[in-house]
Amino acid sequence: MKPLSLQRLKETMAEIVLGKDEALELLLVALIAGGHILIEDVPGVGKTLIAKTLAASLNADFNRLQCTPDLTPTDVTGFYVLDRRHNNFVFKAGPVVTNILLVDEINRAVPRTQSSLLEAMEERQVTLDGETVKLPQPFFVIATQNPIEHDGTFPLPEAQLDRFLLKISMGYPSASEEESILQKHGRENPLSSINAVASTQDVLNWQELACNIFVEQSLQSYIVELVRATRTHTAVAFGASPRASLALLRAARALALLKGRSFVLPDDVQYLAPYVLTHRLSLKREERLRGVQASQVMAEVIAKVPVPVDIRGE
Repeated sequence: MKPLSLQRLKETMAEIVLGKDEALELLLVALIAGGHILIEDVPGVGKTLIAKTLAASLNADFNRLQCTPDLTPTDVTGFYVLDRRHNNFVFKAGPVVTNILLVDEINRAVPRTQSSLLEAMEERQVTLDGETVKLPQPFFVIATQNPIEHDGTFPLPEAQLDRFLLKISMGYPSASEEESILQKHGRENPLSSINAVASTQDVLNWQELACNIFVEQSLQSYIVELVRATRTHTAVAFGASPRASLALLRAARALALLKGRSFVLPDDVQYLAPYVLTHRLSLKREERLRGVQASQVMAEVIAKVPVPVDIRGE
């Protein structure tokens, strides 16, 4: 059964972020699974709003990091300064020391600064001058990038992309949804009236509940076969790693909890596979020159791998 606090969170966010039900669902999947999410889309479609709405709805600490080429690693993690009064060094926390971190236009940061996020995203800690600083829990990164502008950008390396549980696109709203946005948000800040309906402790509870969602053995085998099929596809140079198998399993469990089930269905895995796996594929150069897209490859993989039948809940 879906926790009431989780249901309230989803409903509250849907009232603010209009017409983005799928994006909201995937955002919550990443949060519950203990992962991070990369949103690739054009400006103005609600990427910042969805991050701020989540933070406000949870009464969570929130920081925004606007990436530019001159952003340094210490601008992200923080640094030690000398406290002359007490004659010792004091840690001045950077934006990464928070619950929810919005990394805006992450591909505008130089690779050295991008890599400074790696330890934080994977280990939930930062290390400076040999000292380790634990990050608050939960810790959730929402990163954005513009797929159109390439001047002055630095594409994320595979190691960085692999740290994102999901990669999604929000898309433009429909005409009726855009009219609703004008009517509801045309006069005031949509976040001005939002109240917290859950807490960061609730998030930790949801994450623990998701870990106990039942996954039948045949469905675990299906996840493995999907991931392995990405490695043998003729257009792929490097397929998804075992980390991707774990990511798909965690995401499927989170989605089942969000749907109010105590078990995962094949539909959960099929639905999530493109969002979890596509950005982890590296295509052969000649295939890229031919215009082959990773999304096409992923669709072929999903169509090819047999789906287990007769799945029953525990």
